[in-house]
Amino acid sequence: MGKFREYIDETSNELFNKVSWPTWSELQGSAIVVLVASMIIALIVFVMDFSFNKLMEVFYQIF
Repeated sequence: MGKFREYIDETSNELFNKVSWPTWSELQGSAIVVLVASMIIALIVFVMDFSFNKLMEVFYQIF
């Protein structure tokens, strides 16, 4: 049980004293980047899906 306690102490010390936490403005900036990237990827997937759907409609009309 002593090694477990030592592990918890070392882990909590590292978490609170050795980790560089981002500032609130850095978190907001990162969130905006993720939001914009997600919207761009969603738009690309939508365009690909829509285009493939229309292509398949044309294909099925021919045959």
